[in-house]
Amino acid sequence: MVTVKDKVFAPFIEREALNQRIVDMGRDISRDYKGRNPLFVVVLNGAFMFASDLLKGVDVLCEISFIKLASYEQTQSTGKVKQILGLAEAVQGREVIVIEDIVDTGLTMSQLISQLKAQEAASVEVVTLLHKPEAQKIAIDLRYVGFEIQNRFVVGYGLDYDGLGRNLDAIYVLAE
Repeated sequence: MVTVKDKVFAPFIEREALNQRIVDMGRDISRDYKGRNPLFVVVLNGAFMFASDLLKGVDVLCEISFIKLASYEQTQSTGKVKQILGLAEAVQGREVIVIEDIVDTGLTMSQLISQLKAQEAASVEVVTLLHKPEAQKIAIDLRYVGFEIQNRFVVGYGLDYDGLGRNLDAIYVLAE
């Protein structure tokens, strides 16, 4: 158990399981994009740890950029996505792979995918560490999913509770 701010969290996905799944995902992406030059767009802040480990296992030439979006306050999605830091690279004609920490409602991904398609990306795929199918309100095609989880609040490995807990090396779930 760990305490983050005023809440207690229990172990959920251990570091070893994260490592193995991320290695497998990197291998899948490398196979699927062999001989190509995708642009990885990492959604900050939450995906930074996942992206770092994932990209170490991707062995194709690629470029990496970052975008910062926000839709959460405390433990709830606000339903509104604010783009805080935009994408500097041109995506027109590029194969784009978005790296996200977690997809729950689908709102953030839907809006980001729409923005990238409006900029005429050749293709847009999503790789997410976690997916909450029960929480999904907007259909999103997720090409690479690390773990499907229940609709519960999680922290660690980049995910936060009010900005805290990102540095935990595993995933923890809000204790009931």
